[in-house]
Amino acid sequence: MADRSFLDWPFFEVRHREFAAEVEAWAAAHAERLTDHHDADGSTRALARALGEAGLLRMAVPESGALDVRSLCLAREILARHSGLADFAFAMQGLGTGPITLFGSEELKRLVLPSVRAGTTLAAFALSEPEAGSDVAALATTASRDGNAHWRIEGEKTWISNGGIAGSHVVFARTGEAPGAKGLTAFWVPGDAPGLVTAERIQVSAPHPLARLRFEGVRVPDAHRIGAPGDGFKIAMATLDVFRATVGAAALGFARRGLDLLLHRATSRKLFGAPLFDQQMTQAAIADAALDVEAAALLTYRAAWLKDQGTPRVSREASMAKLHATEAAGRIADACAQLHGGLGVVTDSAPELLTREVRALRVYEGASEIQRVIIARAERERM
Repeated sequence: MADRSFLDWPFFEVRHREFAAEVEAWAAAHAERLTDHHDADGSTRALARALGEAGLLRMAVPESGALDVRSLCLAREILARHSGLADFAFAMQGLGTGPITLFGSEELKRLVLPSVRAGTTLAAFALSEPEAGSDVAALATTASRDGNAHWRIEGEKTWISNGGIAGSHVVFARTGEAPGAKGLTAFWVPGDAPGLVTAERIQVSAPHPLARLRFEGVRVPDAHRIGAPGDGFKIAMATLDVFRATVGAAALGFARRGLDLLLHRATSRKLFGAPLFDQQMTQAAIADAALDVEAAALLTYRAAWLKDQGTPRVSREASMAKLHATEAAGRIADACAQLHGGLGVVTDSAPELLTREVRALRVYEGASEIQRVIIARAERERM
């Protein structure tokens, strides 16, 4: 088991330590057992259901409407260390309903959140498009008025996690109140809405449910609008501001798994009659990995703590956490594969699976290059 002494840091309260122990116990008993990397859809459904039955989704989809970012980060770190799909199932229930939790009407919260919290309905966050990923202001999907009480959504979304199996979607569309980012609005769309089409299931190196979706005149009641018309960009960014640090936490969990693998390999494998650990180059790889893990943890939980303290925007700190933690996880996974020699590239071996699981983290919810832009601009503003 990974070192848990960081829970004694002043970022955490007793309730966080208790929740971490609860997640750790569940993950040790269930995460690997319920994970089949060759059946991402089935695993995601089973994991979400089990997380809901255990009550762990209460932190991702809180009844109070208040998201505790430190708890989200602890859950993602622990789950990712055990199973990337377990982390994915937990995270998407939160991200996929985050706009409703933070900005939805009480009626919409009552309609949508209980089944997502129970893990019986999977949630999706439909923001990215073929020509609008990092540049959210370039969204082309439209929502136009259909009478006084409805909207019609037309367009296409892609790279949508849980796409094709979700029963709940938060969809961002252009409603035209102003040019660019100021003319977007968020809507809730159920999975069985007429006109919602799964155009393509997308296969990626570390399998998880992913799809391209088409909206062919999907009719949405105005009561399913989230926030005011034109507030979509603000809602999307506020949601990502909460969840971006949690991506760093997931990367931290993968990094801890990699460090454990490095230490086990180095101390159990013999080379030239001595433990592999005795090689100075091996010690350097382990030292670098340990340093990366500690720095990632500090950056991640600083960002989470600041958000929980009521800091309005933590974009700079969350971007630092995501950037460092995801890049560090990549470095550790590569060192892990290297230290395992031929075993490091055997399909579905622990090092090879880790390498595939961490790679996507440097791309989704803002690629590393975008995080650098955010950080640089924030530094300019601090002058």
